[in-house]
Amino acid sequence: MAFSFFKKSAASEQPKSGSTGHYRDLVIRSVKSETADAVSVEFEKPDRAMDYQSGQFITLVLQIDGKEVRRAYSLCSSPATDANPTVAVKRVKNGLVSNWVADNFKSGQTIKVLEPMGHFTLKYNPDNQRQIILFAGGSGITPMMSIIKSITAIELKSHCTLIYCNRDLESIIFKRDLEQLEQTFPSQLKVIHVLDNPPASWKGYSGYLNATILDSIFQSPPSADALYMLCGPEQMMKLTGELLAGRGVQADKIMKESFSHEVQTKPASSVSEKEGKVREVTIRYDGQEFKVSVPPDKTILETALGQGIDLPYSCQSGLCTACRGKALSGKVKLDEEDGLSSSEMAEGYVLTCVGHPLTDDVVIEIG
Repeated sequence: MAFSFFKKSAASEQPKSGSTGHYRDLVIRSVKSETADAVSVEFEKPDRAMDYQSGQFITLVLQIDGKEVRRAYSLCSSPATDANPTVAVKRVKNGLVSNWVADNFKSGQTIKVLEPMGHFTLKYNPDNQRQIILFAGGSGITPMMSIIKSITAIELKSHCTLIYCNRDLESIIFKRDLEQLEQTFPSQLKVIHVLDNPPASWKGYSGYLNATILDSIFQSPPSADALYMLCGPEQMMKLTGELLAGRGVQADKIMKESFSHEVQTKPASSVSEKEGKVREVTIRYDGQEFKVSVPPDKTILETALGQGIDLPYSCQSGLCTACRGKALSGKVKLDEEDGLSSSEMAEGYVLTCVGHPLTDDVVIEIG
């Protein structure tokens, strides 16, 4: 998945049967093939309302070969248009979870999930009249589908352009759905496909996204206050970010959602010998307060999980932000900072999965 910008989830409600704290059980309603290597999984409407915002993700908590594994997947459904929450999963070569989901998920199964979260979201208002430009690559279309549905349903005066990059025609996820949305909302939505290996009859853009393609797409330059949202493989987002910067787009106009389909190799600790020693960290979560003694070679999350404290997490590599908390005091060093925006870091947010305490007064509030 998915990974970074939700209305606060319903986790603070009193849990009912089938749900514990920030977890809940969802029943699979249907599994639909979207492409040769991608499926969408629609869940039954939960008995207890599951609040989410377009662009957020849920974390599947699965038992595979006797071990618990977690993966975050963006919701492609929209709370403005869809009754049932839905995610899309694309197979990854040698991917443990993505292939297991595609091969084993069936209607009627009950799946444990972590409540929706993520910050790759917008605030919608019927009075808005804005320009939103979406760049998606491969399965990066999943949160974009949710966002497009909400924009077209709520902001009738806004216009959205989707630039969707794929390997070939057959790998376009939600191709028919996008065509239908574009036909239904011609004044609100324009979809532009860019294919690496197009068919001989292809009349659209081909090859990797580049400055020439963007110049052709934006013959009429976007408004100065246009918002840009990027989601897809890291290389594609890096290239797109550079292209936008070259066009003078300011960083505060760009939102990015990192995708990591499988757990990444954990970054090596950046804590030096001088900085490193066991430090006590106070964690406030779900109405409780925990104190953990974190050694220099362990992250805050690792240490807490090792002591049986069930904190939220998913990717464990600093991308998805499922473990995000706010440091109310003290100093925390992160092995990986790409999952947080500069404004989030300025406000004191940290990621416990890649976080190390540097002082003895660290207090982190999660949720």
